[in-house]
Amino acid sequence: MPTSPTLPDGPWQRAARGAGLLRAAQVRPTIFAEMTALAQQTGALNLGQGFPDGDGPPSVLAAAQQAIADGVNQYPPGSGDPNLRRAIAAHQQRHYELDVDPDTEVLVTTGATEAIAAAVLALAGPGDEVLTLEPFYDSYAAIIGLSGATHTTASLQPTPDGFRLGAGALQQAATERTRVILLNSPHNPTGAVLSADELAAVAAVAAERDAIVVTDEVYEHLTYDGAAHLPIATLPGMAERTLTISSAGKSFAVTGWKIGWVCGPAELVTAVRSVKQFLTYTTGAPFQPAVALGLDLESGTGPDASWLTDQAVSLAHRRDLLSAGLQAAGMTTATPQGAYFVMADAAPLLTGPLAGAGIGTGAELCRALPELAGVVAVPATAFTSPGSTADLALATWLRFTFVKSEQTIAEAVARLARLSA
Repeated sequence: MPTSPTLPDGPWQRAARGAGLLRAAQVRPTIFAEMTALAQQTGALNLGQGFPDGDGPPSVLAAAQQAIADGVNQYPPGSGDPNLRRAIAAHQQRHYELDVDPDTEVLVTTGATEAIAAAVLALAGPGDEVLTLEPFYDSYAAIIGLSGATHTTASLQPTPDGFRLGAGALQQAATERTRVILLNSPHNPTGAVLSADELAAVAAVAAERDAIVVTDEVYEHLTYDGAAHLPIATLPGMAERTLTISSAGKSFAVTGWKIGWVCGPAELVTAVRSVKQFLTYTTGAPFQPAVALGLDLESGTGPDASWLTDQAVSLAHRRDLLSAGLQAAGMTTATPQGAYFVMADAAPLLTGPLAGAGIGTGAELCRALPELAGVVAVPATAFTSPGSTADLALATWLRFTFVKSEQTIAEAVARLARLSA
């Protein structure tokens, strides 16, 4: 049997091996692979992983096909197609009145995930702390662990108005070692859209600790019930200390294209580029001009010009359909103001209709749910640190996605009704 290569013995080699093993141990297997495999094995409806079961704007899809036919199939510039960088800069100005130089302050990445990874690796390391909200998207903990930095968190709290950032929570979590605040709004998994007051509290902590804010804004156009996404870079004094990250995947229902970007001060973008060039260097040549067209759609009069607003209206309807079904099945829900997901507390089920089933946690229920109801969800504890306050508080919570067709959600709701029978 072949053996893994080893470093020659020596003090620094042994230290490198130890550091590598330690960092790898901090990276947990992704829950999405397990739950998606469970859906495939059982034929259950997959409301666990957040990807649409429909395609994006026809004109954007056609633009990618045309780019392939036109031979746009080799490496694009490392910083991204110039037309895409221009479209990103125009988008930031049009929506948020943020002025960014497409040549020096915009970098195209392989999805937002790579942008976040490159930013954390560029800005934080051993001895530093990276502060996130909790629960958090699972890749955050993994990349912070790989960077060698320490992951600290401030908990979001469930309220009648959805999950909210408690007063002083971030202030209590930040220390003199906080180097980066990794902020996600609209938020995955809770659907919270941070208010101006909540963002001001984040900005105050960043200024006090002289921290860089790295924002994950991939759901920026998916907000509901009048909630509006406000980038923290628009707050006074924050543009110079913020890296704003987004992507096309969620906005245009093309999650497999993996076209993301990061905007911010030239020196910070340069730091991210220095890492990104050794991760993927460049990405998705034929998809970049298509995304550029997508970002410019709303400024035109074509048939897809209203795609972003139409998608948000449709998703709000599907959110309401799923939320009502979860409540009818015996769970309580926290109404999301944005993103793709509904968080539901299964505690009433576990102490009621399922009390004799030997299921005590959300994770156990998720593994049993395909057999019980033919549906797959993700436990909220996949987005928490083991043993943390949030981990304990969300032990019976599940995350369901509503970014599926209305027909799929209606069928899932009908199946989930079995739980309360």
